[in-house]
Amino acid sequence: MTRTRQFKYLDALTTAFVVILLVSNLIAQKVVAIGPFNVSGAVILFPVTYIFGDVFTEVYGFASSRRAIWLGFFGTLLLYLVGTIIIALPAAPGWHNQAAFDTVFGFIPRILAASLAAFWVGEFANSYTMAKLKLLTDGRKLWTRTIGSTVVGQAVDTSLVITLTFLGVMPLRTILTMIVSSYLLKVAYEVLATPVTYVVINSLKRAERSDPFDRHESFNPFAFSTHKTPGS
Repeated sequence: MTRTRQFKYLDALTTAFVVILLVSNLIAQKVVAIGPFNVSGAVILFPVTYIFGDVFTEVYGFASSRRAIWLGFFGTLLLYLVGTIIIALPAAPGWHNQAAFDTVFGFIPRILAASLAAFWVGEFANSYTMAKLKLLTDGRKLWTRTIGSTVVGQAVDTSLVITLTFLGVMPLRTILTMIVSSYLLKVAYEVLATPVTYVVINSLKRAERSDPFDRHESFNPFAFSTHKTPGS
């Protein structure tokens, strides 16, 4: 007999992950200057979603990370769809903020598709790398997994979102510069956050009494499964 494993903090963490992802999409419209780099405002917050991916995979297993990614994907899609509908509805007489509303919530279809594709592929690449490195290192040297998974996941995410958004619109040299600068900032973010990630992961492992190894897990992103633990 088996029973589904219950965790104290997984639902709260998943909710926080989705909220951070949605906020990242809303602030992504503004281009900000960070030193010599001009990047999307999302670079301030979006890399945190990869830290969440590390936490889900390391503490709860690949299946929990897969569930969070799908919830984030559908939450983002809903944001885009509802934003499009509200923009299309006629404004009430006397309400003069339509242009500003369009700027914040108006997502260009090409950018929408690029963002969703990059998020989905990048997050799964991150979690897959995290889970596989944990098996290869036998659970030792956590930093190799947190940084290694970000190196892979962010490379996929950044390359996809910028290429799909700007290919044919900007010169290839400019696109490559944007990819490299954004990628380096995101990886540096993860490296600097490593001590915090260590504290969070180790604290959650103790609180949840969980340190899974995905030796028999299907890494198919469409193969959903639940955590089970032997029962009496």
